[in-house]
Amino acid sequence: MARVLVFVENNYVDAVDRSKLIDGIIHGMVGELDPHSAYMTPKEFAEFSEETEGTFAGIGVEVDYRDELVTVIAPIAGSPAERAGIHSGDQILAVDGNVLHGLALDKIVELMRGKPQSHVRISVRRKGASEPLQFDVVRENIHVPSVEGKRLRGGAAYIRLKQFQTGTHEELLRTIAAVRASPEPLRGVIVDMRNNPGGLVDEAEAVADEFLSSGTIYSTRHRGQILEEVQAHRGGALAEYVAVVLVNEYSASSAELLAGALQDNGRARIVGGRTFGKGSVQTIFELPGGSGLRLTTMRYYTPNGRAIQAAGILPDVVIEYESDAKEPFATLREESLAGHLAAEGQPAETPRIVLKAKERPTLVPIAEIPEDPSKAADFALKTGYEELECGIRARVEQPAR
Repeated sequence: MARVLVFVENNYVDAVDRSKLIDGIIHGMVGELDPHSAYMTPKEFAEFSEETEGTFAGIGVEVDYRDELVTVIAPIAGSPAERAGIHSGDQILAVDGNVLHGLALDKIVELMRGKPQSHVRISVRRKGASEPLQFDVVRENIHVPSVEGKRLRGGAAYIRLKQFQTGTHEELLRTIAAVRASPEPLRGVIVDMRNNPGGLVDEAEAVADEFLSSGTIYSTRHRGQILEEVQAHRGGALAEYVAVVLVNEYSASSAELLAGALQDNGRARIVGGRTFGKGSVQTIFELPGGSGLRLTTMRYYTPNGRAIQAAGILPDVVIEYESDAKEPFATLREESLAGHLAAEGQPAETPRIVLKAKERPTLVPIAEIPEDPSKAADFALKTGYEELECGIRARVEQPAR
């Protein structure tokens, strides 16, 4: 490696920047391992740290691609975007004169973020407005909540876990306290982890512990040896409630750890699609000069010893969408990634129930979740609510011992 570096420095047609060459060498070396190990430059490492902390400087909107347009799912409560008057459903056309159509999502995010107190001009199209609306927004440090909740009909609560970041466990406890504040007692909880990419394992572990009074949460192995077997503790805030968990093909990593823990301990019915299949754990190493290394160091396993890697979690109730048959390659899983760690030869599972639906639903802002999800257009949510009602009825009708 050193010899090639000297050859390049001495013989390349133009003068070279040694620091860029060394960054490239490390990128290539780590990139040969697996899709989740990576070398991060100081800029990339700072951005990664922002994501795990759940804070960044920007305008404070959740966006999604819909019909090739950047559409606002919802402005974050108290954010500059909300104060400026940007609404759910607005289509963002341009940022500081840069047209967004055709840009990659990471480029769009880069345009909207910036230094605190800097100004950014946002152009949006709004239903009912004849001309695009212009907003001058001042960027601020934004905290993105990872947990949201609301009360449903019939003594149920809906909890959306977006990702596992610093403080997710405490956010969950505050959310549970809020949904409990009702004259009607809480009997069951729907936990929606669809599109949850994972995040910090210790936060997912703490969330799982709130559902369990005993038993294993997960175990980790390194080069075939068991490193740790994490156990639940008594007194979980949600341990006494009926629970249903919603997942899909984009529920990954720590979200799969939580789903597997609740499924194997018999604490929740899992509803939706087979999860992504990222069953590896990455350790973050800070390097001199502000750069960082994300290195795969362990695999994790469900309480029953099932490996999640490249297999995912198969729900108790699997929902298949007819629209997926028209785009068979639209769903990307761990097993599709070049260089992924291999699955460990466990036999294929068979789902207990398979349901069919026409169109894959789009997640809507939590304010639009109906108090009676049995009437929801979202088939997975409707099914999860029906499963929850069945579980609540079964517990009420269970004869006293």
